[in-house]
Amino acid sequence: MDKKAFLKSVGRVALSVAVLGFTMASCGNKQEQTQQNAVPSVGVITVTPQTVELETVYPATIKGQRDVEIRPQVTGFITQVCVDEGQQVAKGQTLFVIDQVQYQAAVNQARATVNVAKEALNSAEITARNKQKLYEKNVISEYENQLAQNDLASARATLAQAQATLVNAEKNLSYTVVKAPSAGYVGTIPNREGSLASPSSASPLTTVSDISNVYAYISFNERQVLEMTQSGKVSLQQALDSLPAVKLRLSDGTDYAVTGKMSTISGMLSDNTGSATVRVLFTNQNGMLRSGSTGSIVIPVHAENVYLVPQNATSEIQDARFAYVVGKDNKVEARQIKVLAQNDGKNFVVTSGLNKGDRVVVEGVGVSVREGMTINPVAPKAAAAQEQK
Repeated sequence: MDKKAFLKSVGRVALSVAVLGFTMASCGNKQEQTQQNAVPSVGVITVTPQTVELETVYPATIKGQRDVEIRPQVTGFITQVCVDEGQQVAKGQTLFVIDQVQYQAAVNQARATVNVAKEALNSAEITARNKQKLYEKNVISEYENQLAQNDLASARATLAQAQATLVNAEKNLSYTVVKAPSAGYVGTIPNREGSLASPSSASPLTTVSDISNVYAYISFNERQVLEMTQSGKVSLQQALDSLPAVKLRLSDGTDYAVTGKMSTISGMLSDNTGSATVRVLFTNQNGMLRSGSTGSIVIPVHAENVYLVPQNATSEIQDARFAYVVGKDNKVEARQIKVLAQNDGKNFVVTSGLNKGDRVVVEGVGVSVREGMTINPVAPKAAAAQEQK
């Protein structure tokens, strides 16, 4: 073989070796890339303890400290309406007057009956005294004397009955003037002059609301009640007393200038809703709050040395909540956590189950991420970018 043919043969061998090496390298890179692709990139966050300030909002119904339905105690036509709707009234102020003619006549008749009974009693007393003297002198029999004493007792009973009738008639007459049982504001007045008022009427004459203070009513479910009382370790009243002052958010979204305090909680849970009613007391500044208004009670929550975790980064199984924590070997571990009942609607406040520096999975929880799998932990935005590629 000449020199030229030898060089040509060596070149072919070198080319074959190069191609083989490139092919092997390419296969190795593909295998390595396939292995890397087998480990999914999942977004994680590193938690650190922090102090959080949250607000829990509950829909509320506002009522006056005392809402009194004004109902007539006698039947009759309304002859005078002395107040107007929305008017502020004092305790004892006249609200309505009901036709007094028949009730005044009943009083007059009862008084006359009392006067007759008094005269009859005077006569019976004189007769009884005289009969007693004659009996003591043996002028009359014991039977005749006893009859006189019986007539005296009957006259006394008749007078007492007449006096009781007079008291009842006078009381009915006083009921024709309907007065405010407490200070407050007058509600709607469905019946005007000429309308028939009766104790059996379905609707009251009006309502007087004492709104110097108002109550806002909210509901706590059974779980919240148990959390408040630490499952019975403290009483409901102690739990309420330990709660901070709350705010009233009005229907227009503004906050009422005066804070309120939770005062009472119902002792029983509703059969229909399974919740307890909580009453929050507010001073009614300038009388701006009225019965029937609506709003929201805002309860502030202050917590220290806690961890914030997105709600979608947790799962709940049989009333137990779990978060997925990434270990040193990048394996996922399901860890039970405890969270506050209060939250901002996006994050849970974790009080136990996590430690400083833990890496918590925040993507794919309950869908693509399972306990024991190995992941490639990345920042949540980086994970999203890799998914788009």
